[in-house]
Amino acid sequence: MPDQNPSGSDQASANSAAPRRRSRKRGSNRGKRSNTFAALDLGTNNCRLLIARQTGDTFKIIDSYSKVVRLGQGLAATGRLSDEAMEATIEAVRVCSRKMKAKQVKRWRCVATEACRKASNGEEFLQRVKDTSGITFDIISARVEARLAVMGCLNLIDPTKDVALVVDIGGGSTELSWVDIRKLREDESAHRVHRPPIAAWASLPIGVVTLSEQVPEREDREAWYAEMKDFVRQTIKEEGCETRFTKAFENGKGHLIGTSGTITSLAGIHLKLPFYQRNKVDGLWLRSIDAVAVARKMAALSPAERAKEPCIGEDRATLLVAGCAITDVLCEMWPSKMIRVADRGLREGMLIGLMNAGQKVQQLAPTEADDIVIEAAGEGVDHGETA
Repeated sequence: MPDQNPSGSDQASANSAAPRRRSRKRGSNRGKRSNTFAALDLGTNNCRLLIARQTGDTFKIIDSYSKVVRLGQGLAATGRLSDEAMEATIEAVRVCSRKMKAKQVKRWRCVATEACRKASNGEEFLQRVKDTSGITFDIISARVEARLAVMGCLNLIDPTKDVALVVDIGGGSTELSWVDIRKLREDESAHRVHRPPIAAWASLPIGVVTLSEQVPEREDREAWYAEMKDFVRQTIKEEGCETRFTKAFENGKGHLIGTSGTITSLAGIHLKLPFYQRNKVDGLWLRSIDAVAVARKMAALSPAERAKEPCIGEDRATLLVAGCAITDVLCEMWPSKMIRVADRGLREGMLIGLMNAGQKVQQLAPTEADDIVIEAAGEGVDHGETA
């Protein structure tokens, strides 16, 4: 489980000891730096980075970054990534590269998800990213994406239930993973396994960007929201997963875990936070009826009214309702008294995997990104944005 300390550096204090002691100290620091990891997730809507240092069996976040890049905007209509979106993404990745170098990251994993999976120019774009930033991205499958998200929030599962449905609402897709909690109870070390006990999974080809484009907002917001929900139900049926573990949930033996920016935003609104606060949201038990009530309230507001909510803002005002509709439908189809809110998931899963994998120490090659000035302090810091 990641430490919730704010972003910052871990600089050693000056040491006036004898040369031999200083030599050992330098060696010790090199060992620490080799235990610095980074996880970079390039999604349909956001470019998100976590940098962490291993501390025993867990890790401490020492820096983070998130930027709305809208990489997948218009992809459903054209089948390609737009020039504007690609340029915005390259700039964000350059910032990530500089941050990784500044923190002397030695082990990392960088993944691209739905937008790059679907775009006809996805691989060509990622080559451009490599050439300009020195960072190589792997396009991961929806199955791997779901597994990593589950790994990142395993320790938020209620061990008294039988099934947990982990919901990761992204920009271009929504991953659903049904975790067999009974197997977790059988093996206490399962919280650290590389492959969590996922009994079934599905990747819905809808996310906050794609659903918003499929069902555009209109003045009659009640009818618009109902149409969105119908679209979500139909998609779930087309994927053939509408009856998975529904009996367990109807019998009170299942619960939901939300790992996306949608559920964290709904939780922040429910708590009436004056600004998004991860330490108040991550790990929160939120009643499903409260989550749905907030979702429907947001759907009834105009984009300008939604933008005034401090946990949303202008960047997400037009996309939030799609996530609300997906959450609403899932709460209806897999009834659960409580939802566990997770401001963690894919990137934390990657960090856990890196710590267990023993990846060789690497070195980021110098690129033209070294000439890019990092944005002003505080700008782009990760505060749980929509995926």
